[in-house]
Parts: sequence; structure tokens; C-alpha cells
Amino acid sequence: MARQARQRVPEGPAPDPAVQKLRIRYTKRGRLRFTSSRDFQRALERALRRADVPMAFSAGFHPHPKISYANAAATGTGSEAEYFEISVTQRVEPESVRVALDEALPEGIDILQVVEAAPGALADRLEASDWLLEFAGVPFEVLQAAVTALLERDTAEVTRLTKSGPRTFDVRASIVSARVLEPRDALADTVTTHVVGSDCAILRMVVRHTTPAVRPDDILTALREIADLQPPRPPLVTRLAQGPLDIANVRVTDPLE
Repeated sequence: MARQARQRVPEGPAPDPAVQKLRIRYTKRGRLRFTSSRDFQRALERALRRADVPMAFSAGFHPHPKISYANAAATGTGSEAEYFEISVTQRVEPESVRVALDEALPEGIDILQVVEAAPGALADRLEASDWLLEFAGVPFEVLQAAVTALLERDTAEVTRLTKSGPRTFDVRASIVSARVLEPRDALADTVTTHVVGSDCAILRMVVRHTTPAVRPDDILTALREIADLQPPRPPLVTRLAQGPLDIANVRVTDPLE
């Protein structure tokens, strides 16, 4: 009891309570695809201050803004569909937050959409991702043969080094669909602002989110091991969408709807 009586408690008033939660979609384009998650977090916190967003903060000796991140793309990967949530202490107009925050962030990190959060966890709505991989210098026929060989397998195990050591898992089960496209077909097929190169074969695939998460790099490993696919340089990887998986139409839908 005496020890409990000596415990320190933070001085000053308790932080203002959160009255609203916002869900935000943003991009990572161009050179900013090489920013790490920590780099983005620092840039976002500065931008929230510059945009004068009335952020809610945690209690305790080291208060921090209430921001939660969901399934961020790996460093080096571009994305048209990254998400985070913030809590605020005053009710705000989502579109005004989108405009102010977009102006405060560097070019390449663009705020596309801000909505008031619906009930439930955002992470639970991110069931799959729609990926676009650009293989410069790889003929269409070579990539098509490699993808066909992978899809014909019932399983395709790869081993990845994780923080807890090597881990082997099946990537084939996570692939919902995979199509090889030529650049002219990819341009017509893609409804985002992403522009593909003109001298490459394109792999467009829908991948289910699993545990552990199957990354595009894991599927590239499977293509190399199964079909000896050896592109002259690593493909340019862009996430076009992530959200609920519509199995009937084999597509990824909007998690903010």
C-alpha cells in the first residue's frame, strides 16, 4: 500500500476527450514510396500541427496524438490506398481536414479521402489488396508463362526471414486472381492516376490478407523458385486498392463506404 501511495501521477488537467474519429486514405507516390513507416509518422504529426487539426492526445507522462495506422505498405512500395485514423477533440468537417492536411504534406503523399469513422475496426475491413507490378525488360510471354506455372500449383511455399527467425508459408492460397497485361491494356484496366511504363509486362493481382501477410516480394520469390523468373531489375510495385474482398466479382472494394 505504501508503494502504491508513492506512485507518480501526471500533473495538470486530463487531456480533452475525443469526440470524433476520422478515417483517412492517402497515397505514396514517386520518390516518397521509399519513405519508411516511421518517416511518414513524423511527417504526419508535423502536418497535423500545421493544419491545426484539434488532435486528441493520450494521458500519462508522455502524451501522444491518437493516431492508428492500418496495414501500411512496405518501404519501396508505392500505394494509392494507405489508411490511418485520427481522433479529434472538436467536431470537424472531413473535407476541410482533407484540404488542410493535403496542403501540409509533401508532394507524393496526397490525402485522397477523409470520412467520419463507422463502427467497427478499420483493420477488419482490409481483407485484400489489389497490386500492380511492372516488370521492365521482361517479355509478356515470359511473365505469362511464369504466372501460369504458379497458378497451376495447389501450394507454393516460400521461406522468409522474420524477427523470430525463418518462417515457411504458402503464398498460393492467398492469390485470389492474377493477370498478365501489356502496358496498353494496363492503362485501360487501371482507374487510378497511376501511369505504367511503356516497355514492361504488367502483373495485376488480388491478394488476400493472411497471417503472416503475403507480400508481393513473397510472390516474386515463388515465381523465381517455380518458374526461374529472373527480371533484370526488381519490378515497380504499387498497391492500387485495399479493402473488403468481393469474391463474386474478384475485386477489392472501398473500406470507407
